[in-house]
Amino acid sequence: MAETEQQDKPRENRPPRENRGGGPPGNREANQRGERREGGGAGPRGQGGDRGERGGDRGGPRGGDRDRRDFAPEIDLEKLINDSLYLDNQAHAVVARMRDMDSGTKSQLRRFYNAVRRACRAPEGERQHQFVMLRARLAYTIARHSLRSLDMLEKLLLQVTRKNEVRGYERFRDLFEAIVAYNE
Repeated sequence: MAETEQQDKPRENRPPRENRGGGPPGNREANQRGERREGGGAGPRGQGGDRGERGGDRGGPRGGDRDRRDFAPEIDLEKLINDSLYLDNQAHAVVARMRDMDSGTKSQLRRFYNAVRRACRAPEGERQHQFVMLRARLAYTIARHSLRSLDMLEKLLLQVTRKNEVRGYERFRDLFEAIVAYNE
């Protein structure tokens, strides 16, 4: 009830609003009409500014990179296991995507590669769990550092973990070793 009483009261005793536009007070009226202020800045919604041409809508829960991720080619686990040249080509492709898309550091890759090596050395009964945890760690790293180029590795890691074969784990390790080497 107190809220409705406040809404019904006139607001004449309020001090004038401060100018938040950063320029002279006349620019506020121009901005309300949809005109851009001098010196840049954003006008009404969707007219550029610091957020780019797309405005505030980023297209989903992971932001504007969601549509980029859809174009990431998947790595075929069977080909990876059976064809060394395919492994080499995929490593080159991942490194090229990293250079185009991300700013991932060499030390981040080496740390993750060392974790992959440790997981491969784990006892057979523990190995699948180690790779499940690696996938979680990779997903966190991708999200934390915006490493969208590594999304395909996350998908491959899921395939390897589901298959749960020693040869698949070893080939994933080999692929990651090649990625680290080509990224130097």
